[in-house]
Amino acid sequence: MSAETNAQASHHATFFRQSGWLMVSTMATGVFMLGIHFLSRKIPAGEYGVLITLFSVVNIVPTIPFQMVFAQQTAHALATGDECRLRRTVRAAWLGTALFWLLAAAVTLCFQRQIVANWHLSNPAALWLLLLVILFSLLMPMFNGVMQGQQNFLWLGWANIFNGAFRLTTAVLIVLVLTGWAAGIMTAVLIGLAAATAVGVWQTRSLWRGAGEPFDRRAFLRQVIPLLLGFAATQFLFSADTSFVDTYFGADQTAPYGAAGTLSRALLWLVLPLAQVMFPKIVHSTAKAEKTNLLGLVLLGTAVLVASGMLGLWLLGPWAVKLVYPPEYFSPTIAILPWYAGAMVPLSLANVLVNDLLARSRFQSVPFLVLLAMFYGLALTQYHDSFVTVLKTLCLFNSVCFAICAWFTWGVRRKAIMENGG
Repeated sequence: MSAETNAQASHHATFFRQSGWLMVSTMATGVFMLGIHFLSRKIPAGEYGVLITLFSVVNIVPTIPFQMVFAQQTAHALATGDECRLRRTVRAAWLGTALFWLLAAAVTLCFQRQIVANWHLSNPAALWLLLLVILFSLLMPMFNGVMQGQQNFLWLGWANIFNGAFRLTTAVLIVLVLTGWAAGIMTAVLIGLAAATAVGVWQTRSLWRGAGEPFDRRAFLRQVIPLLLGFAATQFLFSADTSFVDTYFGADQTAPYGAAGTLSRALLWLVLPLAQVMFPKIVHSTAKAEKTNLLGLVLLGTAVLVASGMLGLWLLGPWAVKLVYPPEYFSPTIAILPWYAGAMVPLSLANVLVNDLLARSRFQSVPFLVLLAMFYGLALTQYHDSFVTVLKTLCLFNSVCFAICAWFTWGVRRKAIMENGG
């Protein structure tokens, strides 16, 4: 066996070990996160609908784009020996995020009454807890992204576990002992995020402390803006539907829809670790002009896992719904669960391709993904006569997203080879 073959086998073994650990930590975190929804039995349906709405707002926060930007910047800086510039970049991002959040909080204060009324909030404190949750939802992915770029997957996994564990234990205490509802659970979410952020702050201290060097802001923005837009577009496809459903159906009817969404989105969270481990490795190999065959490996693994998970959810979904949610959620949730689970399959595959394209700085697909997300939002305003219609729309746009990414991954390259006579 050649040295190159041995090296490739070693890289694959490392990849599977790292992604395996992230899968274990993601599943553990998922169990903790799902545990929150057991509390739906202890709070009114309207309050659970409000909680789902607040969660959907948090899901729209560009946590994934933020994390991937910092993963890319860190991986590239470590591959090229440019840590001093990275320190200045990270600190500038903190300042910009804090200023943006303060502006958003001021705007929210101006429209507090309208927001409380439109979201059916019984406790206005939930809105301000939501703002703090959003702040930490922006800070946490910065540090997680730096850990991901460092390929410090051990502590990235533990940060996720701490987030879920602190969230669940605090929520149980608040709901069962202090009789809190949606606002109380949002307090628990805030504590979990703060714990995870603290892990990231400690583990990345060597990459944000100390002397930094000025960086080219224009070059930085040329690199970062496409990353943000590309990942934000896919995150919008992943999470926007619940907010629209709440607007058109109300908090009480949103509750069973949110239940189906929670179970179905677990399919995507199950396979995300594969792309998370792949991303910094491809950034690193691209920066050093090294070849890698990780994409095919990750795409195959994602397809097998998400298809198996979908079938498992179709078979075991009724049992899971009975176990977690109140009896009145059962029929409406089961009616839409197959549609929701099916819609996650093309999105999971598209996510792998998006990670590969953006890790290689192939940004040609980004305008098409942004347009797709815009048309998706427009479509939801027009086609929402039933939950099934909303999910058919989601499935269609997720499939188009996969087709766009597949074209820019293989079609453009093949076309260029044919035009060059290859």
